Amino acid sequence: MKLSNNKIFITGGATGIGLGLTERFIKEDNIVLICGRRESALKAVTANYPTVITYVCDLSKAEERERLYQLISTEHPDLNVLINNAGIQQDLSITDSDFYQQAKEELAINIEAPMHLTSLFGNMGSLTTIMNVSSGLAFAPMSRMPVYCASKAFIHSFTLSLRHVLKPRNIEVIEIIPPALNTDLGGVGKHDYATPVEEFMHAVFDQLKDLKTEISYGFSEGMLHSGPEGLQKAFERMNPVT
Repeated sequence: MKLSNNKIFITGGATGIGLGLTERFIKEDNIVLICGRRESALKAVTANYPTVITYVCDLSKAEERERLYQLISTEHPDLNVLINNAGIQQDLSITDSDFYQQAKEELAINIEAPMHLTSLFGNMGSLTTIMNVSSGLAFAPMSRMPVYCASKAFIHSFTLSLRHVLKPRNIEVIEIIPPALNTDLGGVGKHDYATPVEEFMHAVFDQLKDLKTEISYGFSEGMLHSGPEGLQKAFERMNPVT
């Protein structure tokens, strides 16, 4: 994709990877729209980047996704890039009493929302690029977060199919496959040890400039290119028998 002069919509664009993408695309001379559940987080972004256009939206609800699409398609009919970034990560066990309810929330945001938004925004004749954010854990899961890992495996598979289906329409489909990053995903402080978002953004934009459609880094790069034996070893390292 071209890196400048786009109009880009990023879900979950106020924090974490989404904020990193927002900041970099602003610096590359793009118009950026973002959405999030917390108005306070959106206001924090516009305090630093006044040109960013924000929408409060709970992506777990289909009616809010549809309302969001109607607003954006009416107010910004020239939007050409959709980035499905928003996601949640929860440590869950099948034995938890509220496992199913928590799993449904995770699936609604991590799977239903990107599928639904892709279907909706695919109706815009201006659309040229879709980016989906998956995870290195799509390839070798951590058993303590089974629904999150499975949802990212879904996004990886869905993105492969989407790239093939949309090729005749000249819509480029890019997968961003992050490793663990120093964000609040899964809880404050949980990933303090991990790679800084800024470091990952440098890698993302270098690979975008090289026209790559599968963007990975560090652990996720290893997972993307591993065979069955390498993935099994990674799984065993991340899920030791106690």
